[in-house]
Amino acid sequence: MKIRKKSYGDANIVGRNIERIRKERGIKQKDFIAKIQTMGCDMNPTSYSKLEGQLRSATDREIYVIARILGVPMEELFCD
Repeated sequence: MKIRKKSYGDANIVGRNIERIRKERGIKQKDFIAKIQTMGCDMNPTSYSKLEGQLRSATDREIYVIARILGVPMEELFCD
């Protein structure tokens, strides 16, 4: 697993958990973004990277779609 180049921001609390779960499942970031886009969320790689890095806020739709793709309850993305 690659080590994060930059430290996490503080714009959201879900990004770190999304990144952790995605990596645990062995899903590459580009493949994950493609799945998000097929579910109707208009997200580009830069926007997604900022979300994972906690540098931007997540929308409720994004959290819903990401939780569905990861197969976890939305609440799990908010755990410390």
